[in-house]
Amino acid sequence: MKKCIFAQNYSAMANIRELKKDINYVLGDIIEAVYIVEASNDKPASKEGSEIIDGAIATFDDLISKVNMKSVDNKKQHLKNVRKELEEKARGLVDKLNKLP
Repeated sequence: MKKCIFAQNYSAMANIRELKKDINYVLGDIIEAVYIVEASNDKPASKEGSEIIDGAIATFDDLISKVNMKSVDNKKQHLKNVRKELEEKARGLVDKLNKLP
């Protein structure tokens, strides 16, 4: 029985697309939350807020480059590791966000 190569590639493409969306939404929400907290505390562009935003942008760039890597032996495991890294880094950024004055 032949395997359907197109279905396998399409499934991997869908997972990559969803992971990219998740990275964008999660980190975008963190950046938006920084602006909301700063606006509600009348402290626009605080040093701590800027550090969180810079961290979110750097994390975005790093994770997207990892998702786009072509020379990976086990693509499925690699994407799971990227998703796990997203969760860990986002949790760290949210912890910093919660400590904003």
